[in-house]
Amino acid sequence: MARSHRSPRSRRWILPLVVVLLWLFVGGPLGSYAGKLASVQENDNAAFLPESAESTLAQDEYTKFIGNESLPTIVVFERDGGLTQQDQATIGQYVEDLRQVENVDAEGVVGPIPAEDGSAAQVVVPIATSDGDELEAAVVDIRDVLADAPDGLTALVGGPGGILGDFIEAFGAIDGILLGVALLVVLVILLVVYRTPVLPLVVLLSAVLALGVASAVIYALASNDLLKVNGQSQGILFILAVGAATDYSLLIVARFREELRDNESKYDAMRAAYRAALEPILASGATVILGLLCLLLSDLSSLQGLGPVGALGVAGAMFAALTLLPAALVLLGRAAFWPVIPRYGSPHTDTKGIWGAVARLIGRRARTVWMVTFVALAACAAFVPTLNEDPVPQTELFLTEVDSVKAQDVIDEHFESDQSSPAIVIVPQDQVQQTVELAQQQPGVAEDGVSVLPAGPPAPGQAPEPKIVDGEAVVLVTLDQNADSEGATETVRALRSEIDAVSPDITVGGQTAILLDTRDTVDADRQKVIPAILVVIFLVLSLLLRSLLAPFILIVANVLSFGATMGISAVLFNHVFGFPASDPSTLLISFVFLVALGIDYSIFLMTRVREESMKQGTHPGILKGLSVTGGVITSAGVVLAATFAALGILPILFLAQIAFIVAFGVLLDTIIVRSLLVPALAHDIGPAIWWPSKLWHSPDHADRETAEMLHMDQEGRTP
Repeated sequence: MARSHRSPRSRRWILPLVVVLLWLFVGGPLGSYAGKLASVQENDNAAFLPESAESTLAQDEYTKFIGNESLPTIVVFERDGGLTQQDQATIGQYVEDLRQVENVDAEGVVGPIPAEDGSAAQVVVPIATSDGDELEAAVVDIRDVLADAPDGLTALVGGPGGILGDFIEAFGAIDGILLGVALLVVLVILLVVYRTPVLPLVVLLSAVLALGVASAVIYALASNDLLKVNGQSQGILFILAVGAATDYSLLIVARFREELRDNESKYDAMRAAYRAALEPILASGATVILGLLCLLLSDLSSLQGLGPVGALGVAGAMFAALTLLPAALVLLGRAAFWPVIPRYGSPHTDTKGIWGAVARLIGRRARTVWMVTFVALAACAAFVPTLNEDPVPQTELFLTEVDSVKAQDVIDEHFESDQSSPAIVIVPQDQVQQTVELAQQQPGVAEDGVSVLPAGPPAPGQAPEPKIVDGEAVVLVTLDQNADSEGATETVRALRSEIDAVSPDITVGGQTAILLDTRDTVDADRQKVIPAILVVIFLVLSLLLRSLLAPFILIVANVLSFGATMGISAVLFNHVFGFPASDPSTLLISFVFLVALGIDYSIFLMTRVREESMKQGTHPGILKGLSVTGGVITSAGVVLAATFAALGILPILFLAQIAFIVAFGVLLDTIIVRSLLVPALAHDIGPAIWWPSKLWHSPDHADRETAEMLHMDQEGRTP
């Protein structure tokens, strides 16, 4: 009896099934690492600066004097009408209790320091740890000590330690709420886009597994001190991984649905769809990854860490979109689109509807469209100089009322100077007196606010002797404004300038100096990172489009879009949202995301335009490419904008601003730049857009379908 042989084509389901199972049973368990990233975060502002920063050098030297690195926390007490004698006794007992809290430097506790009006007193409680979890635990323990304050006596925990503790607590929401909101938003959008219950779940599964794999790699690197992760970069990782995975999935799904109408076999349809989507997805992913890696050029450790963290998230998204999703779609076949199933031989509807109308508008009025769009974007970009980048007090970085903000309000009301965060001046021992005299004369320094770190209790009637370590002493300079105010940073800048005349070996550190060095470092980073990103994107686009002019046009359009976004954001931040100012790193991070991510949509468009131009010429190719990609690219933009908008649920000013800027900018890129400016300008330039490739000389040969789409009016005139 002859044996029957199954055709190899009948076993094509095996490989997709293996791929899906591998993702489920290997990638699935890795999802737990997304929740573990909080345990490897580093949220110490000083640790973000380069080792060469003056405040870092000063902090390293200061540690030799005090024996450990500590962060001052202020406990402030207040009673309307004045503190009573009983209050004074209660506060004294609290001071002793606070010395017993784990990780509190008992010898460094100072206070109580009474206010001149007698209504308040503060105690400086140094927390001797740089570990975020230990610091948060210490702040919680301090608040527990104060939980039984007598009626009428307010006891609040603030200062740098209290503020950082509240930041860490706020970032704790990232583990669950942020990811849940982002996934829910994506699910709703996908249900509206696809009108099917199956595809959204497949796409979300791909995104979640991609995030899990990326998180596992990041956790391993961070655990071995090869990568820095903080609350900011973790939150952005979640958004990037989910948003990018969904965007790439939308591109493959759209092309698969298109090919199912032309191919009876789902396997042949996926092969054609995969071949068409592979290049733009790889180019898009490479652009974003390389753009993010340009942050490694930054001297600020927080930005250095954000670069590879975000890049790994995008790499995971791209990997899942190119492996798991195609395999799952092949197994599901046309059933994935139920109940709106794309039947074999059914007509394409991509050139109809709104995107067909937009294509006809550009074919009819290309020059008018791009010129009007260009002028409108340039007018919005003109408001960029109004973006306020003055220093933001740390208490104003919260969008909700927290304990540390209330504490700072009490301190501001009752105390004239910030005694918890003095400028720390490391001085050669033979120049101590000269430095003290110079600091006392400096505007912005509190009256009687200059002292030396003493070697021990002074003899009666004698000035304290400075503590000497390795031939150096410490001069403490108390400022007459909050340590994180603009006035304080200018005072420290001026103090450094004056002290340099005494000796270049003197260094000025402290909390205010850290903020100042951070701002200066970000300003220098902009000069390096932004040009590097533009060069990287130009090179990737040149290789992808085999052109030099088209990449230049795309980059100019996206930079203009970024300028318009920042201009509009500046107006809204200043006059609508009432934000106090913007962190200097906001503009740099926004540039990385908007230019690297925004160029994605131009990549998706122009790769299809190039494909169509090779078939029928540049002019019809531009209009056909726009009409068939309009729906999917707009959907991708809405998804990414919505996922970034989810960052706004965290009550942190910086993340709220990033959420708005990127969400608004992505929509602007998707709806205006990719839909109007880029195709209209390319159509007006014509085949020269492909210079110097061979397409530059190719004639236009529109097929029948495209010719019908290009009718300019009811009389059937074509361009």
